[in-house]
Amino acid sequence: MKPDVWNRDLVLGALAVTGVVAASVVGQVATYPNLAPWYAGLVKPSFNPPNWIFSPVWTMLYVLSAFAVWRILRLPKDSKTRRLALILFCLQLALNAAWPWMFFGARDPLLGVINIIPQFLVILVTVGTFYQLDRLAACCLVPLAAWVGYASILNIAIWQLNARTV
Repeated sequence: MKPDVWNRDLVLGALAVTGVVAASVVGQVATYPNLAPWYAGLVKPSFNPPNWIFSPVWTMLYVLSAFAVWRILRLPKDSKTRRLALILFCLQLALNAAWPWMFFGARDPLLGVINIIPQFLVILVTVGTFYQLDRLAACCLVPLAAWVGYASILNIAIWQLNARTV
């Protein structure tokens, strides 16, 4: 590999990681202060996972997301589909970073639902758009789509179970 290609890949990798890490940190700022007592006090469905599972799952999803977008960033810039794929990725990432502020920060599961349904749909469209460009990149986002789909159902259930108490 040529040094200029290597340097370009490193810069694009740093860009991908920085964007994904920034979204994670923004979300954590709203989440952690509200885990106890607010979230702990909510009624949750039987399929709610233990709190300890969220950190390793999201870490894996963010690593896969950064790798996926890095692969798309490396493609030729003249592609309209590449541009669309990057816009969709950034949109789903922004929705992802906003969700904890709506659910945890505002302490409002309904606001979480209002965010997570479009977020899930944008992720699905992003997967489809990535697939047109790079199948491996698309496959790396499939676990994110599955998790956010599950989280959507969980968020709706928490909202319904706590509609009178929130």
